Amino acid sequence: MMILGMKYKDKITGFTGIATGHCEYISGCNQTLLAPAVSEAGDFKEGRWFDDQRLDTVGNSVILLDNSETPGCDIAAPVR
Repeated sequence: MMILGMKYKDKITGFTGIATGHCEYISGCNQTLLAPAVSEAGDFKEGRWFDDQRLDTVGNSVILLDNSETPGCDIAAPVR
């Protein structure tokens, strides 16, 4: 079972990041979105989706966010 907020590493590429999204498909090919840390210059890097069976946990800490006061479910998605 994938845990959002936990750090994972892809066994094939070595890509490492925090699990920020997870989806389960009817075909059974479940995937997790990993968000990598920013570069040393502070630039953001794009997250990537990986099949769950390719991921290993890194450490045992989990990032938890408190969204109890502003969960966003009552706010429409931004539109440009």
